[in-house]
Amino acid sequence: MAKTFLCIIFPLLVIITLSFSATRADPVFLQSVKLNPMKLKTEKLSHFKFYWHDIYSGPNPTAVGIVQPPSINNTTSPTGFGQISMIDDMLTEKPERNSKLLGRAQGFYGLASQEEIGLLMAMNFFFTTGKYNGSTLTIMGRNPVFHKVREMPVIGGSGLFRFARGYVQASTHTFDMKTGDACIEYNVYVMHY
Repeated sequence: MAKTFLCIIFPLLVIITLSFSATRADPVFLQSVKLNPMKLKTEKLSHFKFYWHDIYSGPNPTAVGIVQPPSINNTTSPTGFGQISMIDDMLTEKPERNSKLLGRAQGFYGLASQEEIGLLMAMNFFFTTGKYNGSTLTIMGRNPVFHKVREMPVIGGSGLFRFARGYVQASTHTFDMKTGDACIEYNVYVMHY
């Protein structure tokens, strides 16, 4: 019985010892982080309001269709389901396109609903002026475009918006059914340091 016990325990001890020593020799993949390594200040809530210009028309569009939905039985979905557009839209201080440029909305959106015109949006608000120049906020969520107010989450950020979280509310300021051009008011509520 003692021999059986040793036959079982000895290999287990060897495996544990080898795995412990192998772990010590392996590169370190996980490290403890000291409290507040980036010297983060107190978290605050900021509210930003600006206008997003999605322009399909003219010689220099800021939105282009990159995937068209397939037709099934020679018909397409009435909601445009499956269409995807890439964007590099202006973010301006006021609804007029020639008002102060604050940054760009860069990313894509796709028509993701078969029952209403509902977008899946994935974009970065890239700021190019003022204190937040070079910083980004990342938005990803559902946008049912014909609802009066749409809410989408802020899922992160960079620069002065590291560790950002919050939400945006979008409401249509103008929409041209003929060209597809739109101006959308964005109210951004974001927690950041």
